[in-house]
Parts: sequence; C-alpha cells; structure tokens
Amino acid sequence: MLFLVGFMGTGKSCVGAAAARLLGREFIDLDARIEASLGMTIAKWFSTRGEAPFRVAETSALEEVAKQAVPAVVACGGGVVLADRNWEIMRASGLVVCLTAPVEVIMERTRHDASRPLLAGQLDRSRVEALLAERAERYAMADATVESTGGLEATAQLVCDAYRRLQPHKGDVRAGG
Repeated sequence: MLFLVGFMGTGKSCVGAAAARLLGREFIDLDARIEASLGMTIAKWFSTRGEAPFRVAETSALEEVAKQAVPAVVACGGGVVLADRNWEIMRASGLVVCLTAPVEVIMERTRHDASRPLLAGQLDRSRVEALLAERAERYAMADATVESTGGLEATAQLVCDAYRRLQPHKGDVRAGG
C-alpha cells in the first residue's frame, strides 16, 4: 500500500489517482469512502456531529482499506496523521508519502472549496499557518515528502519514484515484496 498524507489542498486525491495509474494499482480516496459509509459529506458530519466522531470513522475506514488483499494508492484526509493508531495502520501496511505545498498554493487551491470543514469561513493565512504548524511534526513522520507544485504528472512521478526507492527497504507484503 502507498498512503498519501498531507495538508488539505496539497493534491492528495489528484496526485493519488495519477500515481495509481503509473503504478498499475487501484486508487482509493479515503474521504470519499468515508462519505459513502456515513451517508453525508464530511463537512455536514463535522457541522452536525463534530470532529471526534469523524476521526473514529476515519480510523475504521483506514483499517478496512489496509486489510484489503489488493495493493492500492490511498489518498488520506489531511487530519489522518493526528491519530497514533492511524500511523500504526499505515506503517504496518505500506509506505507513507507526505505531499506539501507553500501556504499561498494551499490557499489558492482551497479558497473556493466549502467542503473543507476546518477552514470553512476562516480561510486566511494565519489559520492555514496555525493548522500546518499543529500538524508539522506528524507530517514529518512520513517515509518521504514530495512538494506538489510541479504539476500533476510530475508530482505523481516523484511520488512513484519515492515509493519505488523506499519499498524494497521496507517491503510491501501485499505487493509481494
């Protein structure tokens, strides 16, 4: 398994789909899978039930995905890195690549997206910087980091290169070694 983590707006879903094509693997958008199981958008869940119950559902979905027999590229939500259990799941199942982007790029990519519950109505530089600072240590736990500002295909290729470079050292039991 290849898990993509990173802050919202770093391109996990777009880059993940492209990387999956390059690797010949299934692509899984964890947030889309969670929304399907919850029967509502993540933004709606946050506004009606809160973040803590969502994080429980997120861990459950991650566990399900990690157990599947077919290796995949998994785009995780920006906050998946906050739970130690999620790191245990990802590390036991494959490699983790963190996508990054400068604050200005993140703001540009997310400014018209109301589906981002942690930024809803508060998209300003200081809010983005504060959330990035809160999560920086967790994002740094990834096996590799790739900046996502070089274009979709180029970024996907960098992710695949990092995976191929690291995978023989860590192993990927679901991919046959």
